[in-house]
Formats: sequence, structure tokens, C-alpha cells
Amino acid sequence: MLERVHEASLAEAPQDSAIVFPSETPRAVLVFLHGLTMAPASLFPFAAALSLPVVFCFPYGPVSEQGGDERSWWSVDPAKRKARLAQGPSDLFDRHPKGRSQARRHLHLALKQVRQRWPELPIYLAGYSQGGMLALDYLLLDDGPKPEALILLSSTCIALDEWKARLGSGASSLNKLPVLVMHGEHDTDLALSAGERVRDCLLAARADVQWKVFNGGHELAPAVWRGLRRFVLDRIALQP
Repeated sequence: MLERVHEASLAEAPQDSAIVFPSETPRAVLVFLHGLTMAPASLFPFAAALSLPVVFCFPYGPVSEQGGDERSWWSVDPAKRKARLAQGPSDLFDRHPKGRSQARRHLHLALKQVRQRWPELPIYLAGYSQGGMLALDYLLLDDGPKPEALILLSSTCIALDEWKARLGSGASSLNKLPVLVMHGEHDTDLALSAGERVRDCLLAARADVQWKVFNGGHELAPAVWRGLRRFVLDRIALQP
């Protein structure tokens, strides 16, 4: 059971975020990056169902969609996205979204504040869809605080030409990092092959990768819930 949801101001919590506290002593902080045009609050039930001894931190993307609760990490042209989806599932490895650098700075500050607030707890960074794209972009191109584990759900590579120089480096922040990558076999937005490319990039960076394909689409399906929960519990079990 989760004890409470705290809609935090910038002065109280990391970078315009919502914080969800467990009812037991936390063993880690799980920073969860939402997807495109998602309300972070929509992820609270998913967090509650996981019933994990972690503090959940849900940073809000810097792009507010039409002044509502839905956020994105960078803007996506609706007409272009509709045209892309009409052609079937895709891989965005050659895209260079405008707003990436702003999104990285946003995440940098959020992780810095998490590290300052809970210095004794490891940080696990999770990203769904666009949030997963940002997580990898940040880890490869930003020098800010790094997590102790990474979870990428239904995501894809972006700006791969910029990433390649970092991926093969033994000094990469992904080197030996425990990573869970999950992708729906029937994803109609981001192709399964896009998830496989993410997996292969992580392996090239010498990450410790767990790759799981689930029977579903572009969604946080029950199989994702089970895989994420198992991965986090295994990481916690290895802590001193």
C-alpha cells in the first residue's frame, strides 16, 4: 500500500514532480518518466499496484499540452505522428527531436534533487515510450547524476548517429549497468525491431541487459507490471 501522494512544489520536491511514498521504509527511489502526452497522475495506480518499498518520483515533462494535465518531454507534431502511424509501427533511430536538450536539463535537475534529498538510497530510472528515449539520451549525452539501474518500456532509439560515439566506449555510463528492456510483440506505435535496436545498443555499451518481449501492444500491460516488479525486487535484494 502506498501511504500518500504529494503534489510537490519545486521547493519541496525534484523539478516539478509528484512524489509517492511507500508505507514501509524505502529501499530505493524509482524515478519514472512518463510517455508522450501523459498525465503523470495516471501512473499512480500502476505504482500503487507494484507495492514496492521504493519512493516513486514522477517528474513532469516540460511541455504542457494545451494547458492541461498532460505533459510531454518534447513536442511532437500531431499530423506528422498520425501520418507515421498510418504507415505502421516505426523505429525513430534517425530522428532528432527539437527540445531534447531542454528535456535532458530538466531530468538532470530532477535527478540532482533526488540525489540530494535521498543520498542514502539508490536511484532506479524508468522510462515509458518517450520517457525511455529521454532516459537513454540523458545517460549517453549528459554528465549529471546517474542511476544504479535502468528500465526501458516500449521505447526506441533516437539520434543514433550522436549516440554511437558513446555506445562503444568502456567509459560509458551504461557499462555494467543493470537494465531491463521490455517491448510489446504487437506494438503498433514503435516496432518490436525498435526495441531490439535499443537492446543491441545497450549490449554494445556493455550494459547488463535483461530483454523481455510480452504479448501486448504499446502499453503498460500486466506482463510489464510483473517484469518491472521482479527486476526492482532483485535489485533491492542485492543491496547491502
